[in-house]
Amino acid sequence: PGTLRIKVIYTLTDNNEWIIDYEASTDKPTVVNLTQHAYFNLAGGGDILNHQLEIFADRYTPVDAGLIPTGELAVVTGSAFDFTAPHAIGERINNNEEQLKVGKGYDHNFVLNKPKPDTITLAARVTDPTTGIVMEVSTTEPGIQFYSGNFMDGTMKGKGKTYAFRNGFCLETQHFPDSPNQPEFPSTTLKQGEVYKTRTVYKFTSP
Repeated sequence: PGTLRIKVIYTLTDNNEWIIDYEASTDKPTVVNLTQHAYFNLAGGGDILNHQLEIFADRYTPVDAGLIPTGELAVVTGSAFDFTAPHAIGERINNNEEQLKVGKGYDHNFVLNKPKPDTITLAARVTDPTTGIVMEVSTTEPGIQFYSGNFMDGTMKGKGKTYAFRNGFCLETQHFPDSPNQPEFPSTTLKQGEVYKTRTVYKFTSP
């Protein structure tokens, strides 16, 4: 309901980092949860199923049939959502688990292990075994949405590339989806006089 003023700054560093700084203010209490939906493919083409993914989260937020979180904070242990050690994205993506069926793969928010809220910590690491390129994601946010490109069907075209099924993945840093309706989730309400500030860093290294 408030007038929301937003500033987003992209910074590229000599250390192969892409830094995203978000800032917002409002004149009335307003829900704010900013992120970005960039697709990555560290192999440069083809599907992303062989990419090795590590997410530093012991819990995730299961979803209903509409892909909206149910409010549960489920433990990843023993499930296809356990990326606390590196796993290929495609290793368990077709497992007979209800949450994978609902999302047609991975399209879920992970609850990051953070010793202190709002501090920048390592959230995820992805490695492509063919190129050796590594991407690390660090953020001040409490969650990260992992999306495995399940709805890509070849109709989307980029610069010289057509995005086929699972040809890209997203790691979207964020507060948890549906937070206004889930009192147990971290709040996404920004009040007048407050300043919303978050930072996410994508760092790339290669052999």
